[in-house]
Amino acid sequence: MANPLLQQYIRLTEFLGHTLGPDYEIALHDLTDKNRSIVAIANGYISGREVGAPLTNVALKILMDKSYDTQDYRLHYRGVSATGRTLRSSTFFIKHNGKLIGMLCINFDDSRYREVGLSIQRLCHPDRFVQDELGGPSLPLVTLAPAMPSETESFHNSIEAVAGDAVSRELERLGVTADRLTPEERIDIIASLEAGGIFLLKGAVKDVADALHCSQASVYRYLSQIKKEE
Repeated sequence: MANPLLQQYIRLTEFLGHTLGPDYEIALHDLTDKNRSIVAIANGYISGREVGAPLTNVALKILMDKSYDTQDYRLHYRGVSATGRTLRSSTFFIKHNGKLIGMLCINFDDSRYREVGLSIQRLCHPDRFVQDELGGPSLPLVTLAPAMPSETESFHNSIEAVAGDAVSRELERLGVTADRLTPEERIDIIASLEAGGIFLLKGAVKDVADALHCSQASVYRYLSQIKKEE
């Protein structure tokens, strides 16, 4: 059951979904249970999530860096839809007596508008010009304070998927595969995952251990070593 203080935001989530239209996903996170944080969602087909989905990688990082202490919202950062489309994401921090209790997130899929824009361009330019000059990466979004996270937000319906995605990002960063990790590389990855807040999710240790091809005891041992060094 959602935090009673968030009841009005549940109605707001539904209202915004109808008002903004089908290209906007609105998701309400209750931080009482990080593993099943979404308590209301409108147009969830955009990210592929449902009520009961866990916190995202960006939300976990926000909890770790405590940027919500000095900011009321985070604007215009990059997310990826369930179909791989780029989203423009923003998050409003819901606080009660200074404590963060929830997050209201809006993810905008502008792909339909991009397609319309390209169709208009094709009316006055040759197809080759449109493809070569106008079909490439979009211009960077205008950055408004507070600054957007450098990490792309990914969306999943399970803890296993969140942890697996986080590990995959780290393996890609190091350019290695899980079965070829050295102890030093493994502790580097776990330290990065810890900083990113992945272990705030219950059960994440098991999923990380499985993804790294090691035991849960090893993960706990690495975490203990990291905390001692800190």
